[in-house]
Amino acid sequence: MADFTDTLTSDHIAMIDQQPVFFVATAAADARINLSPKGYDAFRVLAPGRVAYLDLGGSGNETNAHLQADGRITVMFCNFQQPALILRIYGNGTPVLPMDPEWDALAAHFTLLPGTRQIFDIQVDSVQTSCGWGVPMMGLERERQTLVKYHAQSNPEQWAAKMVTRTTSIDGLSARPTDRYIAGDASPLAD
Repeated sequence: MADFTDTLTSDHIAMIDQQPVFFVATAAADARINLSPKGYDAFRVLAPGRVAYLDLGGSGNETNAHLQADGRITVMFCNFQQPALILRIYGNGTPVLPMDPEWDALAAHFTLLPGTRQIFDIQVDSVQTSCGWGVPMMGLERERQTLVKYHAQSNPEQWAAKMVTRTTSIDGLSARPTDRYIAGDASPLAD
């Protein structure tokens, strides 16, 4: 049985805090649905009606493009331990990049990781929980460090040049690329 609330409750937040992985889905008209798994310590509940997550540079910039075109986003958490539970956050998201005025206040909620390119700021429209009885029980072995290690070893100028090319989605929607390299110590280099 699914239950809906308008915002996150303290029980929802406690469940979210225990999850090592979450999934993000976005879509735009006439575009493919994008669904991505996310790890690391990259998700924050800022208020019962507002959440955000840290985004590292990867193979594309689909979420950015979809949010600019449509705004809708769904974040899903599965409890792989007891009790069985699935939690979905439905909302509207905004990409916040290092050059945006909101960046400093939003970034203060995170420990920036090498390769940080943006933070997605999400206004919660509704929260759905469901049983999760079909989700297997699993444990976290460890975080995979490959992506962070890759970015930490990247040349700042080459990294920035690569990120600036991420201007369209796979379906041709516009995306805003970052214009600054974010170092592993959370300090952006000067423009």
